[in-house]
Amino acid sequence: MCIAIPGKIIKLDKKKQAAIVDYGSGTKRNANVSLVKVKIGDYVLVHAGFAIQVLDRKEAQETLALFREMLSLQEGK
Repeated sequence: MCIAIPGKIIKLDKKKQAAIVDYGSGTKRNANVSLVKVKIGDYVLVHAGFAIQVLDRKEAQETLALFREMLSLQEGK
């Protein structure tokens, strides 16, 4: 199974086509943004280190909330 996670671009290096993406709760990772046109503050869907789609803020936050809910259910077992 493959999964893509939404996050917010907080730093962008257009020359290197790289960004730092904030996934919430202090989790930040590098992502390649060569496949999408982005700016700081955009939400993107990241899979295998590549931003593959730009999302609107509401959609990204709803998806992140679902991930948090699934994790909390898993931790409750």
